[in-house]
Amino acid sequence: FVTRKVTDAAARIKLGLASELLMGNLDAKRDWGHARDYVKAMWLMLQQDQADDYVVATGRTVTVRDMCRIAFAHVGMDYQDFVKVDPAFMRPAEVDVLLGDASKAREKLGWSAETSLEDMIKEMVEADLARHRARQR
Repeated sequence: FVTRKVTDAAARIKLGLASELLMGNLDAKRDWGHARDYVKAMWLMLQQDQADDYVVATGRTVTVRDMCRIAFAHVGMDYQDFVKVDPAFMRPAEVDVLLGDASKAREKLGWSAETSLEDMIKEMVEADLARHRARQR
């Protein structure tokens, strides 16, 4: 997953364990959300009297570039100094924008995503830093 790739690289570069992050399309837009929020949505679905289909999404898109900016800024670094575009990571059939409409989940379940992308990325970077520091001991 690109989210983990970015946060892990930010942590590794901060700790001196890596020097760069090779990426594909930095302008791809995705609707990323926190598993904690999505599990809550699934739990609410299971509480319904009747099974139904729902889209679970934040309804907001963020570019891969902005995700890199957030992750590296959290460790006091500028992503532009470390993130390099490598054509080998470009996907020939990549969809430019993936955005979900969770209005049905909001209306019928009373659910909406609560965790911002910024908070999710910071949480992931902190977990990656802790994991790598533990390995260094």
